Amino acid sequence: MSSTFGHAFRIHTYGESHGGGVGVVIDGCPPRIPLSTEQIQRELDRRRPGQSEIVTPRKEADAAEILSGLQDGLTLGSPISIMVRNTDQRPGAYDEMAAKYRPSHADYTYDAKYGIRSASGGGRASARETIGRVAAAAVARQVLDTFHPGIEILAWVKSIQELEADVNPETVTFDDIESNIVRTGDAAMVEPMIERIKAIRADGNSVGGVIECVIRNCPPGLGEPIFDKLEADLAKAMLSLPATKGFEIGSGFAGTLLTGRDHNDAFRNIDGKIRTTTNRSGGIQGGISNGEAIAFRVAFKPTATIMSNQETVTNTGENTELQGRGRHDACVLPRAVPIVEAMATLVLTDHLLRQRAIRY
Repeated sequence: MSSTFGHAFRIHTYGESHGGGVGVVIDGCPPRIPLSTEQIQRELDRRRPGQSEIVTPRKEADAAEILSGLQDGLTLGSPISIMVRNTDQRPGAYDEMAAKYRPSHADYTYDAKYGIRSASGGGRASARETIGRVAAAAVARQVLDTFHPGIEILAWVKSIQELEADVNPETVTFDDIESNIVRTGDAAMVEPMIERIKAIRADGNSVGGVIECVIRNCPPGLGEPIFDKLEADLAKAMLSLPATKGFEIGSGFAGTLLTGRDHNDAFRNIDGKIRTTTNRSGGIQGGISNGEAIAFRVAFKPTATIMSNQETVTNTGENTELQGRGRHDACVLPRAVPIVEAMATLVLTDHLLRQRAIRY
């Protein structure tokens, strides 16, 4: 099972949703990086369940334990292992799912591939696996701050169903996003989005939407020109997240409606720096960052587990019905915001270290 991501900054996540714990091993973190454990915990708290009235009520402290790679607040250059123990497991809620495949989940495909699976909470297919990613990205963030301070990576809920926020990627702030439980940067859309999620959950249903992300102050030159293009690695990172179904960067699919004359980003020398007057490329050209803001969007499907009867089959091929049980988000987007930021941080840190190896 492929649980490893990255090249120069490589992570390996482990653990199941209702097992003893989940976590990550980080390899390639440079030595002598000042590491704040409080910053790691802060990011895990943004991702954890039970944090508001519109997310899953599962109660987990998600307390990070650093098992290796750190001494006197500095990284050693050796592998860093971070573990979060599961304390609110309820595997009994999934007894029926051991024999019945949940629609649009990974139950059937895992059985088809491995012939065995962890039925409780989806095991590795659960979004709880992303704890390791978020913890690793909190370490990566501190690597970025050491080698290239000033880089900003912000994500927010752009839309939930047809409810679309009006957010300016150039000016939105972390405080704007974190000021509300839905994590959108448009104050006018906070209550409509919250009410939509509540209404859908009351109906035993779920909804999806789009998360938008911007990377500001990214230096030019990051990314590889062929298979490891920066946008290709960002796309892989985002589409590796549970419930993702689409990725677009810059003008995205809307760019297909323009001509080259309208779409091209003109270069100008502005205050001694090479800039572009527009940014339809989304900050990346030829697979390499050009110094402009990197802007992309990620589509999340409605949560697969719904509290309604659905048609399915058993693992012996018999037609049956199944009603969802357990504790689940009716909309994953509010908790997915820090996870999107985390994966963008991991990609950028990996490419920054690869570029340092080339240049130095």
